[in-house]
Amino acid sequence: MSNLQLRVISALVLAVITLGLTWFGGLPFRLLCAAIAAAIFYEWTRMARPSAGSRLGFLPEALLLVFVGALIAGLPASWLLALVAALVVAAALSAQMRGAAQWDAAGIAYAALSGLSLALLRDGDRSGLVAILFLFAVVWATDIFAYFVGRAIGGPKLAPSISPGKTQSGALGGAIGGVIAGLLLAAAAGAGNLGMLSVVALALSVISQAGDLFESWVKRRHGAKDSGTLIPGHGGVMDRVDGLVAAAFALYVIGWISASADHPAQGLFPA
Repeated sequence: MSNLQLRVISALVLAVITLGLTWFGGLPFRLLCAAIAAAIFYEWTRMARPSAGSRLGFLPEALLLVFVGALIAGLPASWLLALVAALVVAAALSAQMRGAAQWDAAGIAYAALSGLSLALLRDGDRSGLVAILFLFAVVWATDIFAYFVGRAIGGPKLAPSISPGKTQSGALGGAIGGVIAGLLLAAAAGAGNLGMLSVVALALSVISQAGDLFESWVKRRHGAKDSGTLIPGHGGVMDRVDGLVAAAFALYVIGWISASADHPAQGLFPA
C-alpha cells in the first residue's frame, strides 16, 4: 500500500469519526476536543522536552488535566478563558523559578486554546453545527487542494527553510479550494451572508496554512520529523490538526467579536 493510499484511508476513518461526534455535539464533541487538546500537549512535550525530562516534574500535565476536566464539564467561556490564562501563568512562573524553558507553558496555551475554540464553536445548536462544518470544509479542502495543486504545478517553495515540500502554487490552490468549499457548505446550509463568509473562508485558509507552517517550525526547532506516530500515513495528532486548530481559534475570535464568547457561531450563522 502506497503512502498516499494509507493517508487517504486514515483521513477517511478520522473524518467519519469526527463528523459523527460533531453531529451529536454536546458531551461527545467536548470529549473529542478534550482528547485533541491532551494529544496535542503530549506530542508537544515529547518534542520540546530534553531527553532528561521536564524540570517541572508532572506539574504541566496536572495543569492540563485541570483544563481538560473543565472543558468536559462544559464551563462557560469566561471561566475557561480565565482558567487557561491562570494555568499558563502558573506554568510560566514555575519554569522561570526553576530555570527551565517556557515550552511547557506554550504547549498548555496551544493545546488548551485549540480544544476550547473547537468546543465553543460547536456549542449545542444548529449555528454551532454549521460553523464547525464550515471550518472543516475550508481547512480540509485547503489541505487537499494544496497537496494536489502543489504536486501538479510545483514552482517556487513557500517556506523552504521551514517546510521544503510546500509550494506557492499549492498555497494558492489551497486558498482557492478552501474558499470554494466553504461557500458551497454555507450555501447548502442556507446562509445569506456569502460575501462576508467568502472573506472569512479566505482568512481561515491562509491561517490554517500558517498553522501548518508553525507546527513544521516547532518540529524543525526540535529535530523531529513527525509530532508522533498515532495516525498511519500522517504521523501524530498535531500533524493532522495543526491547520485546523489555528483556523478554529481564528473563527472563534471572529464569532466572539460578532456575537459572544459563549455562542460565537450565532454571529456567523444566525439561526
